[in-house]
Amino acid sequence: MKFRLLDLLACPACRSFPLKLTVFEVKEYPEREFKISKCELYCGYLGKRIKDVDETPCNNCIKYEVVGGLLECESCGNWYPIYEEIPMMLVGELRDRSIERKFAEKYRDKIPKNILEEILSRK
Repeated sequence: MKFRLLDLLACPACRSFPLKLTVFEVKEYPEREFKISKCELYCGYLGKRIKDVDETPCNNCIKYEVVGGLLECESCGNWYPIYEEIPMMLVGELRDRSIERKFAEKYRDKIPKNILEEILSRK
């Protein structure tokens, strides 16, 4: 997942924006030409609203991909894993429990305890 995506994502459960990102693993792409699209409202790379940023780091940001991490909605408390570069933004029974278990196994030491317990207690 590109950091830039945080400028576009809202919580699917309550539509709150922005989501809080915790990065567990990141990958840097070899230097090459990237099309740079500037964020409009929120810089996910810095974790700040654009209005609070003096200079955006777009040239650095575009080089990185979040391989594993966690998106959290501070309004409703829902959380969404980022697994193998893909944000899994489903709610309720639509969630893929097998992917969440793989996510928990891989990032066990980095996932907040309450979320890890929730994943492991589900069947």
